[in-house]
Parts: sequence; C-alpha cells; structure tokens
Amino acid sequence: MAENMAGKIKISVCYAHPESALLRALEVDEGTTIGQAIEMSGVLQDAPDINLVTMAVGIYGKKKTLDTVLQARDRIEIYRPLIADPKDARRRRARKPA
Repeated sequence: MAENMAGKIKISVCYAHPESALLRALEVDEGTTIGQAIEMSGVLQDAPDINLVTMAVGIYGKKKTLDTVLQARDRIEIYRPLIADPKDARRRRARKPA
C-alpha cells in the first residue's frame, strides 16, 4: 500500500490542556504548512485559548514556524506558555525536605 497516494500525506495535530489533550489525525495535500494544517484540524474551534500569534508550534518537540511545509507522519504540537521556569521548579523540589 502506497503511503503517498495522489499527493496526500498523513499527519497529526496535538494540543495538551492541563485537564486533557486534543489529538487529530489528518490527511492533507503535499505542500501543506503547519499553519494550514492547524486551521484544517479544527483544534482552534475546540480550544479557543490557542493563540498562534503568541504560542509556539513544533514538530516532535522541535520548534518550527507556521509556514514550515509538512512531511508524511509529522506530528504538529502547539505549545502552551510555561507557568513556571523548569529550573526554578527543580530547585524548589530539591530544597524540600524528604
């Protein structure tokens, strides 16, 4: 079975809330960008807190721009802002008595 029939590729879009996660599998045209795929996925309607102007996006943990062209099997991730600096949180945990 061909992975890439008629110029289509399979990708996914994910966004994690503190309470739950949205994960959408899509089949898009070759040449589709991250921004276009996010729009097509419907996550912007289901998670109105997403702001693509201020929030970072990436593919498998590597930050990318909205105009990045997708490859087959890419997983687009929409990153929420950090509420705490990971280094500070680690220091606080290390200071806590066991």
